[in-house]
Amino acid sequence: MPHVKQWLRAHPEAWVTAYFAFYLAAFFTLEQFVQPQYLVHCALDELIPFSHWALLPYAFWYVWMPGSVFWLLFKDKTDYLRLCFIMFTGMTVCLVLYAVLPTGLALRRPLPHGDVLCRLVGLLRSIDPPANVCPSIHISSTAAICIVLLRSRLLAGKWGSKALVVTVTPFITLSTLLLQQHSVWDVLAGAALSALLAIPAYRIPWGRAFCPKAR
Repeated sequence: MPHVKQWLRAHPEAWVTAYFAFYLAAFFTLEQFVQPQYLVHCALDELIPFSHWALLPYAFWYVWMPGSVFWLLFKDKTDYLRLCFIMFTGMTVCLVLYAVLPTGLALRRPLPHGDVLCRLVGLLRSIDPPANVCPSIHISSTAAICIVLLRSRLLAGKWGSKALVVTVTPFITLSTLLLQQHSVWDVLAGAALSALLAIPAYRIPWGRAFCPKAR
């Protein structure tokens, strides 16, 4: 424990990750007390088939998202702060929109069969009802990771690592549609939100303001 305390004193930027606790509490509070008033839908949603295999890349997000944050925390503090700014500001904007304009879906169809993956999709649906969907936080955070990693000096010249990023990103994105967790509009709004937040993220002097030892 003394070593942990010393490390945290030397790396105060690590406390930014405490935002996750606020986000989870706020998100699940909204799901409990705010009912959807506006259904999100477009014609393309009707053309997208259900695929229980999409659960695999969808679930991988729960590793990819925190893994990317903590990897940058230890490897590049400036990009870590950029990612946190884009991701956490985006999450906050989404939470405010969910409270002011509660959105939901009516896309989910009965599960086609009862294999293991379909049962797990059923479990996911029971935990994550079709509410608070636009913009998609799943997508906004995935887009934020893609933007920061592809521009990171850590991946400069590492085409294999960049190929991984540009492969994981569309797979996670498509998974939200193939599982009927989100509408096309949710996906577009989530990606656009991170793209807009990336503009100030790359203009703020993170190194001087928050992390003197960073580049």
